[in-house]
Amino acid sequence: MTAPTLSTKLTAEHLTTLYEISMTMNSNLEFNAALNNEIDAMMLATRAERGVLMGLDESTGELRLLGARGVSGESLAQEEAYSTTIVNQVVATRQPLLTNNAMFDNRITPGQSIIMRGLRAILCAPMLVQDRLVGVVYVDTSMRSGNFTEADRDLLSAIANQAGITLENARLYAVAVEKGRLEHELQLAREIQQGLLPRQKPHLAGYELEAVWQSAREMAGDFYDYFMLNDESFGVVIADVSDKGAPSALFMAVARTMIRSYAFAGLPPRETLSQTNDLILEDAESGMFVTVYHSVFYKDGRGIHINAGHNPPLVYHSATRTASYLSRGGRAIGWFPDNPLLEVEFALQPGDLIVYYTDGLTDAEDPQGESFGESRLADLVAQSGDCSAAEVVQRILDGVADFGQGVAPFDDLTLVVVRYTG
Repeated sequence: MTAPTLSTKLTAEHLTTLYEISMTMNSNLEFNAALNNEIDAMMLATRAERGVLMGLDESTGELRLLGARGVSGESLAQEEAYSTTIVNQVVATRQPLLTNNAMFDNRITPGQSIIMRGLRAILCAPMLVQDRLVGVVYVDTSMRSGNFTEADRDLLSAIANQAGITLENARLYAVAVEKGRLEHELQLAREIQQGLLPRQKPHLAGYELEAVWQSAREMAGDFYDYFMLNDESFGVVIADVSDKGAPSALFMAVARTMIRSYAFAGLPPRETLSQTNDLILEDAESGMFVTVYHSVFYKDGRGIHINAGHNPPLVYHSATRTASYLSRGGRAIGWFPDNPLLEVEFALQPGDLIVYYTDGLTDAEDPQGESFGESRLADLVAQSGDCSAAEVVQRILDGVADFGQGVAPFDDLTLVVVRYTG
């Protein structure tokens, strides 16, 4: 159904009034200000005692009260603001309705609001934007001298259409402002999260380190960390929180801080993760957990390694030019009390390296939905094992990108390479 056309009963004075009202309504894109301007405009134009503006909730198909007030400026509650009988008829027909004898008009059945408040004249019009109903405007009066004319009806119809456009613009403006605010906050959160990643690599003779962190969303649940423990050793951590987005980012920050604190306090790797596990269980009720692999390397190539439910790292053996995975083991941090964590100790030989990763790497898919997988990673590392740590990281990233052929990642990807040069 098309919008009602303007009647020829609109005089030059009415058109001037409509122009002035349009300028007032469009003078502010802030939603509440635009709403108030529209209620003021239609009450002034029709000399009504009460004015109501309602919007259509597109998700439910129901009208909701946006604003209602009396001639003195007082706000009106929904149950006393308007005649539902009139409003429902206007919504059904999408045509304006005018009555100057609401109690006895045979076109309508007077409801409780009409009878109790002795309403005499009622005028209601649909708000249409490109033939789409977005709400209604409504005015009424109980004064004997207060009759609405057909010119008032046509003027209110024009105001209603202008009001619909103005409110729609204000709504879209509010959505844009809110989207901009959220994007700004997400960008700040991302910058804060990136700030939690280590800025400096540990400097211990005989070792090279390289790492990369890529989030699939604005914020990630993956993280890595490395830090000097003393002049003879440094620690490496890689982890993956069970969830995505902002909740996982917060959980990541908590877990990272706990692990660092216990490690710097001098606790051995197994005790570091055990204490972190118990404290997270004690303080967190989110049901989230984090898989962690924690290693401590010493000057002579020896290392102590703990797996808390994480993907097992890949070790390149320089002597045989082969790559193999370390054993799986342990439960994720924050899952069960008394986590049965086991330490594994072995020594790297000169030229050996360890590749730590999160499942965003091995689960990366190509256009056919096939995963990159652990076998491809092992082959790629075996072919690149004699390269520097930085070159190994880049070759792995290039291999995953070539395999994916432009498929957007659905999970975070974190990668750490430790190379022992001896």
